[in-house]
Amino acid sequence: MDLVIRGARIVDGTGGPSRIADVGIREGRIAEVGGRIAGGGRHTLDARGLALAPGFIDMHAHSDLALLRDPDHGAKAAQGVTLEVLGQDGLSYAPADERTLTEVRAAIAGWNGTGEDIDFDFDWRTVGGYLDRLDRAHGGRGIAVNAAYLVPQGTVRAQVVGWGDRPAAPAELDRMRTLVTEGLEQGAVGMSSGLTYTPGMYASGAELTELCRVVARYGGYYCPHHRSYGRGALAAYAEMVELTREAGCALHLAHATMNFGENQGRAGELLALLDGALAGGADITLDSYPYTPGCTTLVALLPSWANEGGPEAVLARLADDAEAERIRYALEVEGADGCHGVPVDWSTIEIAGTTDPAYGAYVGTRVPDWDTARALLLGDRLGPSILQHVGHEENVRAIMRHPVHTGGSDGILQGAKPHPRAYGTFPHYLGHYVRELGVLSLEECVAHLSGRPAARLRLPDRGLVRVGHRADLVLFDPLTVAAGSTYEHPRTLPTGIPYVLIDGRFVVRDGRRTDVLAGRAVRRTPHGGR
Repeated sequence: MDLVIRGARIVDGTGGPSRIADVGIREGRIAEVGGRIAGGGRHTLDARGLALAPGFIDMHAHSDLALLRDPDHGAKAAQGVTLEVLGQDGLSYAPADERTLTEVRAAIAGWNGTGEDIDFDFDWRTVGGYLDRLDRAHGGRGIAVNAAYLVPQGTVRAQVVGWGDRPAAPAELDRMRTLVTEGLEQGAVGMSSGLTYTPGMYASGAELTELCRVVARYGGYYCPHHRSYGRGALAAYAEMVELTREAGCALHLAHATMNFGENQGRAGELLALLDGALAGGADITLDSYPYTPGCTTLVALLPSWANEGGPEAVLARLADDAEAERIRYALEVEGADGCHGVPVDWSTIEIAGTTDPAYGAYVGTRVPDWDTARALLLGDRLGPSILQHVGHEENVRAIMRHPVHTGGSDGILQGAKPHPRAYGTFPHYLGHYVRELGVLSLEECVAHLSGRPAARLRLPDRGLVRVGHRADLVLFDPLTVAAGSTYEHPRTLPTGIPYVLIDGRFVVRDGRRTDVLAGRAVRRTPHGGR
């Protein structure tokens, strides 16, 4: 054995009872799980008092550039995350031609920065090229944690149709099918959409259904940020259930929640909708983060017509007084589709970050009015990220209890004061919702964070503490594990997670990040991952 971990409480990722046992690791895989492994390994770890679980899988991550920018990536490694799913919300960096890549970099600068601080060229153009770049990152050493990828439908539409609000022509739909096919053949696990973000939101249900048929043929899943989490949220969820049923495609609902005042206490209606579909044979899972505020970009709140044409067109409209007044009226009176059909309450909007340091004084403050929002959007060139304080605790708890629930941080790492979920989602589940509140048992929670995500990703050798599985493992103290991140200090690392391993190599040892880069791109094949 290369390593024997002795006396840990094994929480194996199935949701079944935990037990005290030893775990032996050889050549990056779990070689033995037993009450007492005879003999020793080259190395031994005394894990008495610690729980040993499969490494956590972040089903909704925005680390698309962070993994290339920061070899440490302690935001996720320190939480026990060993795999992140990228390409979320319909917008990421592949597949993309040169024009589209430039536009997307500007459009989601509030999520990931512009990438100008990264010392390399954005020279990939395909999903396979991006995954190869992850493997070659940091001088060929790889990345901090493993990463899977979803084909971003909005980026695909931007490349083929552009940023305009119009139906795709038949030839354009064929081209989009081809790009999605190529992405899946190159290793993507599915397709994502951001249906309150341009240009993905301009796709009709019929267009999405056709692309989901492609995803289904490759055994992937569709991961939509659907059309509303506010007014009409249930109808928006129902649309996703119906179009994936029509396409025969598995569905994974991104950051599933019910927000804004009209949805307070209504999580049960969402869960009843899903239970009905599940009873009818639908393949549905979802993820959520254990916090009430959301996080996005300030420009995302604008009505879709104001976002049409791409970033430069948006800036031109904002600079025009008459157009800016139209936007204000849509936001404050009508309820813009970018703000989920709900008239904006500026007191709920907090600036989390800006791309231009000249506007840093706004970080951590609430937006007082449209004039301030407009000035920030123009001055920071659409760069501000925001927290949106519109969630409800009773909905958060109800949704996390559901048996198809998984954990996803939706962690935006950009900005001076990012949402604490980026650094705290997984220990917050374990410390607050398991130990302090008892919303979930420890065994059930670990299954939500490991075994169930691995099953959704169809990765046959991950997500469980089982002989033959990859030794992607986390050891934590159930009595002390807690998120360190808060709204005031969002980048504080968690406590109570002393060891994290990927392929049997310590990426966190004695509570400190090592210099090991054991992460690689996880490519879907007909038989699973890499």
